[in-house]
Amino acid sequence: VQLQASGGGLVQAGGSLSLSCTASGRTVITYHLGWFRQAPGKEREFVTTITRNRYTYYADSVKGRFTISRDNAKNTVYLQMNSLRPEDTAVYYCAASARAILSSLRSKDAYEYWGQGTQVTVSS
Repeated sequence: VQLQASGGGLVQAGGSLSLSCTASGRTVITYHLGWFRQAPGKEREFVTTITRNRYTYYADSVKGRFTISRDNAKNTVYLQMNSLRPEDTAVYYCAASARAILSSLRSKDAYEYWGQGTQVTVSS
């Protein structure tokens, strides 16, 4: 599975951005799909995930501001980010997991496939 993320950019605080990540190579309809982010000098951290059954989980820091969704027909997962803050600045990575159990999906180790990352910069 190859993942290609897009949609990053520069936005002012309070603004919105939408990311997308399209998979190729095989269908990801049975995969859990997630977003992680990594700020300079920090560890890669969990943002959100959507399971194959469309259950969603969010980090507390983004709950109520970010929304994850998926379109299996397009083999794509989306991340709608609203009310952005400077602390949301990071490289955002999409990821896919075929095997992980639900309780592990907040860990980056649960994901076998990763996109290349897209930069999101929020100015104050």
